[in-house]
Amino acid sequence: MKKRTNPETSASGAKKHRREKEDEDEEVGCSNSAIEDGAVSEDQCLPLEDELTFSDTSVALRMMRAQFPRIDQASVPPFILQSQLYSSVNDRTQVDRELECLRREKVVRVFKLNTGQDDHAIIFLDDYLHQVDRIVKRMEEKKQSDLEIFKWFKGHVLDSKLEPSIGHHELCSLLSLGGKVKDAHISLLINAGLLARQLIDPDMYWFTIPSIGKLWKGLLQGRNELLSLIKRKRHKEMFLAELEKKRLRFSPLDVRFHIRDLIGSGHLKTVQTTSGLIVRISRD
Repeated sequence: MKKRTNPETSASGAKKHRREKEDEDEEVGCSNSAIEDGAVSEDQCLPLEDELTFSDTSVALRMMRAQFPRIDQASVPPFILQSQLYSSVNDRTQVDRELECLRREKVVRVFKLNTGQDDHAIIFLDDYLHQVDRIVKRMEEKKQSDLEIFKWFKGHVLDSKLEPSIGHHELCSLLSLGGKVKDAHISLLINAGLLARQLIDPDMYWFTIPSIGKLWKGLLQGRNELLSLIKRKRHKEMFLAELEKKRLRFSPLDVRFHIRDLIGSGHLKTVQTTSGLIVRISRD
């Protein structure tokens, strides 16, 4: 005789199982996720408390590049927010000075993000050039024409214009060092996600990171989710070791990424105690 199942009991059990699974998923350590994916090695997965600060900007950049989360839905090179650098090197003046040197030495490029806030992303130049090459390869497979513009863009524009923006006349002047520039060439660069017209001045362009627009929403939602999580705590604070094990539901970027960002932007502050480092909502 077939045993009958109570639908209400079954549904309740399923919900309970889902809640338990969600609770388990919320807490993941770097050693479990990043190492298995091959994103970072075991020695790069020390507790965040042990590697929250660095002696100089270059070391901080390279460590955070190595720890950048793998993002399946967007082909975006590893990027570091300037606010994250402010959280990792105690002297902001030092950060600004060393970042400017790295920019002028063509080690990194700095991009203004269109998040509605004063956000700047830093990408190692080699990573950015590789992304441009991937765009060209995809277009070649689609038999796209006028692809010589990308070679001119890399060789004449990116190599000499190091600032985050460029004027239309200067852009065309630099591109013309490679050949005759057409309006279609500029449109191709915009459609590829390498340039964006500024809203205030349409004759000015921002240099942009292709596909990063898919992460704007996650970046903003992750900030709000993490702040909301801490605000719900009794004293609006959590031990850093406990916080970094959480998995955010609304951001593809991991908790470490957002913690560094929120500390550097002043939304969170850290307090050293005998039991460990505490992350607390700033009351200023």
